[in-house]
Amino acid sequence: MIMSKITLRRWFWRLVVLAVVIGGGYAAWRHYGKPKPIEVSVAQASLGRVEATVANTRAGTVKACRRARLAPQGGGQIAKLRVREGDRVKAGQVLLELWNVDLVAQARQAEEQIRAARARRAEACAAAQAARREAGRQEKLAAQGFVSAAKVDAAVSEADVKEAGCRAAEAEIATAIARLETARATLARGVLKAPFAGIVAEVTGEQGEYTTPSPPGIPTPPAIDLIDDTCLYVTAPIDEVDAPKIRVGLPARIALDAFPGKHFAGRVRRIAPYVLEVEKQARTVEAEVDFTQPAESQTLLVGYSADAEIVLESRERVLRIPTQALLSGNKVLLLRDGVLYEREVGVGLANWQHTEISRGLKAGDSVVVSLEKEGVKAGARAVANQAVAK
Repeated sequence: MIMSKITLRRWFWRLVVLAVVIGGGYAAWRHYGKPKPIEVSVAQASLGRVEATVANTRAGTVKACRRARLAPQGGGQIAKLRVREGDRVKAGQVLLELWNVDLVAQARQAEEQIRAARARRAEACAAAQAARREAGRQEKLAAQGFVSAAKVDAAVSEADVKEAGCRAAEAEIATAIARLETARATLARGVLKAPFAGIVAEVTGEQGEYTTPSPPGIPTPPAIDLIDDTCLYVTAPIDEVDAPKIRVGLPARIALDAFPGKHFAGRVRRIAPYVLEVEKQARTVEAEVDFTQPAESQTLLVGYSADAEIVLESRERVLRIPTQALLSGNKVLLLRDGVLYEREVGVGLANWQHTEISRGLKAGDSVVVSLEKEGVKAGARAVANQAVAK
């Protein structure tokens, strides 16, 4: 009897130990075998500004409103180079002069011819006046019967000839003046002047060297590159699909690689009336954007690469989420009580940063933005590791 009780007691403790082992194993399985929650990045739906925008597809360029690549109208040797790169010049200022000693001599010769022609005119016209007075006297004498009609005719003819000589002398003066104007025009072809005030960006050639204008179809460096840097704008190639959405006067934001993180206010000033077709590139329409705060652009350099984001429409204090939180079909993943839920939402204005939500969410809802992470899907257990900017 005593042996049976001992045996039962042993079996009891064996069962207890077995139950403990089984319970511990089950607890360990529950703890280690169950999948861990996925760490996801979330953002809260909040009220703010949302804009619909379009941007250039390739890098734009900062350009000057006026830029002239200047060269003399004719070729020749540079006799005087009056500016250097970086100089600021006024409108009409002489920049460069070609050797022109022969042309100066021709102009002086024309001036002397004018003086000689005026002297001949004075002589011829004085003789014509004297001849006309003499013809008048002869006519009076003929009326009194003192001279013959033949003598009167001779005096009148002489006066007509003298007056014709006077007119010829006047025409000779006009010819000499035209010759002088031609000489001066030829002389001016060798003098290069600034068409507007600006800064000399580049000078090609030195004093004593020869310079020639560009032949048709053959681009050559200009003698002087002049830039009006007081007025700058940005040219931005916009995809042809987005071109119908933009119009002159729309606001824009300009970003420059040289000034990371800074934006310049702008406004669309012109839209090209044609589509630019470049081989192996998307077809684009050139848009020009002015800087609306000219003082901010005073330190910029012509040629900077730039991006222009044109604002088509904007709305204030609307419910918005990061655009990266949207799934296809206008759906989002909500994180609630450690589980991900899929929800369809209504969307309004959108850009690369924010999307307006018209239905399906409320302010404060947490949406997942790390959608590319493995295992992120509806029904998965998750925990937020950080909240991204709204």
